[in-house]
Amino acid sequence: MARVSLPHDAKAGPTKPAVRAVLHSKLDLDRGDHFVEVGSCTGAVTIEAARAAGRVTALERKPERLETTRKNLAANDVRGEIELREAEAPTGLPTDADALFLGGSRNYEAILDHALETGVDRVVMNVSRLEVAGRATEAFRERDLLEGVLQFQVSHGYELAGATSFDSENPVYMLVGGVDEKTGVAADGGQS
Repeated sequence: MARVSLPHDAKAGPTKPAVRAVLHSKLDLDRGDHFVEVGSCTGAVTIEAARAAGRVTALERKPERLETTRKNLAANDVRGEIELREAEAPTGLPTDADALFLGGSRNYEAILDHALETGVDRVVMNVSRLEVAGRATEAFRERDLLEGVLQFQVSHGYELAGATSFDSENPVYMLVGGVDEKTGVAADGGQS
């Protein structure tokens, strides 16, 4: 996948490249998909999704961050069917999404309810705080959406006294699940 350039700052960190790689492998987007991102911030995830999915809808509740998404999309020369919406989810969520990414934890229970009601077949949520990860995991389970939880931490090497040492980033918890649209069965086998 082509590199993502983020020349415009959103005053909030983008989803890191290694995390985006795992995220996109879990989303498994193709040209027939409508991808929705909640909390686009810098647009890093939106940019990569727009390169794979046929349609993209990105929601951001802060107008300045939505503008940052817009500028970074242009800086990466991303074209296609992309809609940016200033909205706080679940308001503004489309009803025909195939894949949904929650980049933050605000209103996640209502967003998961929407995903369940509209039959989103792939739902991924990234969480950086342990307590939120626990509550979000339970929310996925309560809705029979949970397929799996990943916890991973990326470290980057740097030279130290002629050898290599590592700086580690904060761990990320990735919740993965969704509803099988053909059967109406949630990811863990329960009925939606």
